[in-house]
Amino acid sequence: MRRLARYLKYFKKEVIIGPFFKFMEAVFELIVPLVMASIIDVGIKNGDKAYVLGRGGIILLLGAMGLIFALICQYSAARASQGVGTMLRNDLFAHINTLSHGELDKVGTNSLITIITNDVNQIQLAVAMLIRLVVRAPFLVIGSIVMAMLLDIQLSFIFLIVAPLVSLVLYIVMKKSVPYYKLRQKTLDRVSLITRENLSGARVIRAFSKQEREEKRFEEANHDVAELAIRVGKISAVLNPATFTILNTAILAIIWFGGIRVNIGSLTQGEVIAFVNYMTQISLALVVVANLVVIFTKAGASANRINHIFDLMPSIQEGSVTGQADFDVRTPIFSLEKVSFAYPDSDEYALEDITLEIMSGETIGIIGGTGSGKTTLINLLPRFYDVSQGDICMDGVPLKEYSFEYIRKQFGIVPQKAVLFSGSIIDNMCWGKEDASLEEIKWAIQIAQAKEFVEKLPEQYETMILQGGKNLSGGQRQRLTIARALVGNPRILVLDDSSSALDYATDARLRKSLKENCKGMTTILVSQRANTIRHADKIIVLDDGRIAGIGKHKDLLETCEVYKEICLSQLSKEEVYRS
Repeated sequence: MRRLARYLKYFKKEVIIGPFFKFMEAVFELIVPLVMASIIDVGIKNGDKAYVLGRGGIILLLGAMGLIFALICQYSAARASQGVGTMLRNDLFAHINTLSHGELDKVGTNSLITIITNDVNQIQLAVAMLIRLVVRAPFLVIGSIVMAMLLDIQLSFIFLIVAPLVSLVLYIVMKKSVPYYKLRQKTLDRVSLITRENLSGARVIRAFSKQEREEKRFEEANHDVAELAIRVGKISAVLNPATFTILNTAILAIIWFGGIRVNIGSLTQGEVIAFVNYMTQISLALVVVANLVVIFTKAGASANRINHIFDLMPSIQEGSVTGQADFDVRTPIFSLEKVSFAYPDSDEYALEDITLEIMSGETIGIIGGTGSGKTTLINLLPRFYDVSQGDICMDGVPLKEYSFEYIRKQFGIVPQKAVLFSGSIIDNMCWGKEDASLEEIKWAIQIAQAKEFVEKLPEQYETMILQGGKNLSGGQRQRLTIARALVGNPRILVLDDSSSALDYATDARLRKSLKENCKGMTTILVSQRANTIRHADKIIVLDDGRIAGIGKHKDLLETCEVYKEICLSQLSKEEVYRS
């Protein structure tokens, strides 16, 4: 919590004004019982209506001023808490975007979503309560005891006995309940994970008729959350009865012993009523203290989770080189020297001893079985991950020396899963180049074989795409993501199995269009289809994370058994050996 307190420096005015006005409201509350005592002892005793009305007016004035001060405090607390929450979310989101794929994989999307929403909400609530109640509640307890002692030192001993007893009850209840609050966030992560999986994978779940199974899984996770809440509820349920039993007993003692002191003339009837009012104020303030302990316990657990994210440093540090004046065509655009890579927390290499060169303007095909390391290899080129061993150079300069922005501006990447964002088709096309003209967008869409279906849409290029492209077919999404990568004419185009949803005829037209319109562009085709990569300038065959062969189609048929086996499993012998 202390580390996150740095955000309060941006709201110094609210942090000072809020507690000050809440303090003044508490002072007025402590004055009210004294005014009530004077009404009873003077106004009612002497039948002086003018005195009663005058003192009643003072109470109303104190109440009105207290309300105004409370509203000022509430406004200050709202500004500070919402401001802290906004800044914290912005900083968290910005920091998350600096993390490499390895850190994101380790934390998990569901945890990040819970942290940036639920945990930040807990911090916001803690800030609001800090301003509104942290000063008021303890002051009311201490102030009530002091005021009682000023009225009658002997009767005030009841207060000195009650306060430690109630504090002990609070301590015992909080000690037993706090661990459950810390566990609560982990169980919420589980619920968040299952919810996210079910919402994103709704079609798959229905396709396999697994609704009942998923409902049961959600019920189990939800039951864990409910069970924790019930356990905490059972413990917390002791709090109010125990504290109010003590406090009501204290009020009875005040009335009993106060009555005795009234009879002997040491105390007035109004002062006894003032004592009861102060005891009531203490009881209410201590309940508030108990709630504050719960709120700050939850906030402490949330702060630890937030700080854990801030403590995560990206394992990949960017370099300072932001570009080159010119390029030597004889220098490979990429050269990999004995590259090996293992994912975080994995003991096995996903890629091992990879050595190859990619020249500028080449069309490279990467093929291999499932899990052979194709996607892993192309994720190393834009430096989404750093190599475990070996070196990667771009244009003869180690990849680690370039800035992230420069590296990624060289690429137009189409991932395996076609991802589109809510907004118009034009909005999605401008991701690669913000100021792309309509002509550039149309050029990219035409190459991606998307023009035919886009221009048939009611609003054509202004057609709105739902979240994730849910209102488009798989093939349409893939073609639009290819078009998005082409906008801005990138130096390197990476198609990671991005034609899997296209029929063979559309796939063939796409490859032909790329060859005719993207001359000079280095194209990397990742596919499990032999037909897609057979005409590439260079084919890289991967097998279990190692290079099984590099060469042209005809050469690999003679020298690489893995490649030959892949081709013959997909095509007839005549098609395989046909030029």
